[in-house]
Amino acid sequence: MEDNLPVNVREYQELAKKALPKMHYDYINGGAEDEYTLRENIAAYGRILLRPRVLIDVSKIDMSTTLLGYNMSSPIIVAPTGAHKLANPEGEVATARAAAACKTVMVLSFSSSCKIEEVASSCDAIRFYQLYVYKRRDVSATLVRRAESLGFKAIVLTVDTPVLGRREADIRNKMVAPRMPNLEGLMSFDDDLDSEGGSKLERFAHETLDPSLSWKDVEWLKSITSLPILLKGIVTAEDARKAVEVGAAGVIVSNHGARQLDYAPPTISVLEEVVKAVAGAVPVLVDGGVRRGTDVFKALALGATAVMVGRPVFYGLAARGEAGARHVIEMLNRELELAMALCGCRSVAEVTRRHVLTEGDRIRALL
Repeated sequence: MEDNLPVNVREYQELAKKALPKMHYDYINGGAEDEYTLRENIAAYGRILLRPRVLIDVSKIDMSTTLLGYNMSSPIIVAPTGAHKLANPEGEVATARAAAACKTVMVLSFSSSCKIEEVASSCDAIRFYQLYVYKRRDVSATLVRRAESLGFKAIVLTVDTPVLGRREADIRNKMVAPRMPNLEGLMSFDDDLDSEGGSKLERFAHETLDPSLSWKDVEWLKSITSLPILLKGIVTAEDARKAVEVGAAGVIVSNHGARQLDYAPPTISVLEEVVKAVAGAVPVLVDGGVRRGTDVFKALALGATAVMVGRPVFYGLAARGEAGARHVIEMLNRELELAMALCGCRSVAEVTRRHVLTEGDRIRALL
């Protein structure tokens, strides 16, 4: 083993910052506008306290769970983030192998810098495919069919991006849209986009993302695939109920890593609202701001079936390639196992609402 391995996600973040060009680190790490939501995604976890139960036999801890009928070794899964080759030349293939080694689900991004086929053939694992619905529906339809034929088990439709959020670091750095080999042959790219006053990424998004995306497009997607569809980017009870009504197989509470709408609520603060609205009809997942196993524990206590981790895996990949990505997932798993033991929970099912004290709980206690 190497000496001085990082002992937590934050140390991996520091290594990633040193390893990456500023433009690429800022792209991975940045958020929209004032980055209020970016900070709050992490800070909101810090305002939730744990209520440990003691004198329980915790000699055996079982972190395994299921999602859409698939077995997972823990409730931590890899969130869809684009352009992994910015972090490491092996890109998503390395991330896929890291996830497979940890027996966890990886959600492959539409903006992957490796072809869907390369990722599918890299290793044997349960994988989901994340999709944007583009102005050209045929492009989205082709990608869904490719993912389905390659054995991906679900489609994760991102619904919070009718237009691209304003990411000021990317504008300042004149960030270039990373190559998207999965779109080659499906769409033409103008490499010399004149990007006065913005990032080339913004220009690309403006030309491709469909601002008319609506609930009827979820119906359209259901009509072209037999795969279950999870909707990613829901932060209100109203939209959670609509998601169930249109037949979504799952809901992902997400604010796009705080990269879309600044001053959207931190995801952990609205998780419970969404869970109550869904009322057990479908699984609810959450992403954004997870940096510790205790964060995962808090999300489980507030009703999440699983937790998606994005930037931390990217940090691991940037710092130490596949081994780093794997180590990040393993560290979070070990931290979760420890939190479960110290809170007296022997299985994921034993993690309940009684194990956490939220800001809301503290306010209600005063009334």
